[in-house]
Amino acid sequence: MSSMVATANVTIESLQIQLQNQELQLQERDQKITYLEEQLAWLKRQIFGKKTERIVDIPPEQFMLEGFENIQEQTEEEQTVATHKRKKRTSTGKDTIQLPDDLPVETTVIDLPEEEKICKETGIALKQIGEEVSFKLAHTPGSYFLKKFVRPKYAHPQQEEQGVHTAPMPETLLPKCRADESLLAEIITAKFADHLPLYRIAETMRRSDIVISRRLLSQWVVSAGAALKPLYNAMKQQILNSDRLHIDESPVNLFDSPKMTQGYMWVACGGAGSDPPYRLYDFYENRKHQNVEKILGSYAGIIHSDKYGAYEKYIRKNGNVWCPCWVHIRRKFYEAEMGDLPLRAWVLDQIGELFSIEKVAWTLPPDERVKLRVTQATPIIDALTSKIKDRLTKGALLPKSKFKEALGYYCSVIPYLKNYTEHPSARMDNNPAERAIRPLAIGRKNWLFLGSKGSAESAATLLSLVQTCRALNINPRVYLEDISRRIMSHSYQRLHELLPDAWLKARAIQ
Repeated sequence: MSSMVATANVTIESLQIQLQNQELQLQERDQKITYLEEQLAWLKRQIFGKKTERIVDIPPEQFMLEGFENIQEQTEEEQTVATHKRKKRTSTGKDTIQLPDDLPVETTVIDLPEEEKICKETGIALKQIGEEVSFKLAHTPGSYFLKKFVRPKYAHPQQEEQGVHTAPMPETLLPKCRADESLLAEIITAKFADHLPLYRIAETMRRSDIVISRRLLSQWVVSAGAALKPLYNAMKQQILNSDRLHIDESPVNLFDSPKMTQGYMWVACGGAGSDPPYRLYDFYENRKHQNVEKILGSYAGIIHSDKYGAYEKYIRKNGNVWCPCWVHIRRKFYEAEMGDLPLRAWVLDQIGELFSIEKVAWTLPPDERVKLRVTQATPIIDALTSKIKDRLTKGALLPKSKFKEALGYYCSVIPYLKNYTEHPSARMDNNPAERAIRPLAIGRKNWLFLGSKGSAESAATLLSLVQTCRALNINPRVYLEDISRRIMSHSYQRLHELLPDAWLKARAIQ
């Protein structure tokens, strides 16, 4: 009898262990299902939803993929629509197109035939009493022309040993190059501002019967980038002299024959104002941490960046003030579509309040800007920190969920979140660097890869000049043509005078 009881107890314990294991397996499967549902919801939003990060209440049935079953269930009902008044659109016909004052005008006179200038009834000639004038904006394809330089030769009539004398050629960016600075500026602008690959530029020129090989165009671009490298270095020095900078990086493909490899284009933004104008691109063949030290050197100012370990390592080593990006923090919570939804909505609302305060802050003088941040933004950050830390310690969160990832990301940067409130020139986001990355991302979809390390370094130089011009609303073609004609004879000690912002100020004074 006792043996039967013992056997029964062992069986019961075994069944209890199996039940516990099955409950654990079910719990793990439930967590995995929830995690996969979260991933699926995110994927549906990426494919079918809007890319904006605005919070919009979207009915769940909008993302139904099963078909159109719900259409059959709809019933026709009469609805009464409230009457309303529509505002009639009025147009004055003015300022719909803005044109420069010096735009050339080609005049065409459309006159009546001579027989219609005589009255058919009386035979008396009609008298002109005025004109009907109409304008249409027209376009002609870009024109090309040859510059012919004639340099008379002179020699002593009696002393041949003195040789032949001719006037020197005008200074040029690329000596012995058959392309004028105006053409080089047009090619560089088309590639690095309009994102046209060189083969499309060659096709465009071929339509005007100008045939230039893509290889030669590439040589011109690489040589121009190398010639303008001193100006690039001057821009880098200006950024490192500013009291704050923004930094980010993005991958680019490098065709290092015979194989394709991946490199990285780093971008640093600096200068004065709420949106620093300088955009400096720097190419490296990898994403190693020491690249940040090569770019920044011994920079001592405020650094804005994401949470990449290379930046954190550099900041710890050099003691810089680090301002993490609140846009990245917001994005983490925005993507966490499952979890504690009320807390998520509250966090996003509070971060929105911080950005609203920041808009007002940048309209104030530096001292008042800091005061506004300390009095209004700091309490919001404290409330966010307290509530997020409390929620994270309570548990009951899926270990791999996006919501827990967002909470963890926030907690990892808590010591630095208030840094921007204490420095008037600091920002609460890294948007200048993010915006500087965007043209690079658009461009690489067109030209696909960089031809070599040398061409990548030249591309970084030209991208820096062109995108800085765009940030300052400068026509890159006009700027590049002008400084290319002057840089060779310009004093090396005063190269900063040829940087886009200084160039713009000088032209305004002229």
